[in-house]
Amino acid sequence: METEFGLAHVWAQGDLVTKVVALLLLGMSLASWIVIILKALDIIKYKKHAHNAEDFWHNPDFSSGLNSLGTDNDNPFRQLALAGRDATDHHSNTKVHLHDSLDVSDWVTRCLRNGIDEFTARLQGGLAVLASVGSTAPFVGLFGTVWGIYHALLGIGSAGQATIDKVAGPVGEALIMTALGLAVAIPAVLGYNALVRGNKAILNKLNSFAHDLHAFFVTGARVHAGGSGTVVPLKKGS
Repeated sequence: METEFGLAHVWAQGDLVTKVVALLLLGMSLASWIVIILKALDIIKYKKHAHNAEDFWHNPDFSSGLNSLGTDNDNPFRQLALAGRDATDHHSNTKVHLHDSLDVSDWVTRCLRNGIDEFTARLQGGLAVLASVGSTAPFVGLFGTVWGIYHALLGIGSAGQATIDKVAGPVGEALIMTALGLAVAIPAVLGYNALVRGNKAILNKLNSFAHDLHAFFVTGARVHAGGSGTVVPLKKGS
């Protein structure tokens, strides 16, 4: 008689521990895919904001440039521009606070850095889930395999027969748990690496934009992108 084999048979024949391990792997897989999809959509959105941020410098004044960044409150480039403006205004209009001991350059730098740090924390949210799944899922699957083989061998021992056809089926079904663990871990690891690269590209753009904003608020002009150290004013609109 042909022996049934597959996930459905493993589930039907598995005990409570095997089913708990399978459900745990399923939950880990769902969590990792949800994080991957949501964070990938965020990266696509932020890359569009980064592409549009260059238009900020093609406006005649700061207000027009701010309008060119759109009205999305989740736009980190817009938030950074507002933070720099508010920091400059606050430093100019306040005379009695301890921050008066800082010059405008240090104060704007501090506020822009705080904005970048807050966005970085938000951008990296969820990556810990992928790292945890990628590192633990293979061991969870291995535990399911060891447990399944143990019970398979107990069943074979109690039956008093250890022929190949009696061993191959139960042991092969137990090994499916290891395959499931790898199937959960591999997308999590690949997704984590891809998201880290995407986040790094966005943060590089944001840091460059913050550098230009700092120069604009301190000197009234943007540092030239060529790295010469010179500053150029915002371009006049046509």
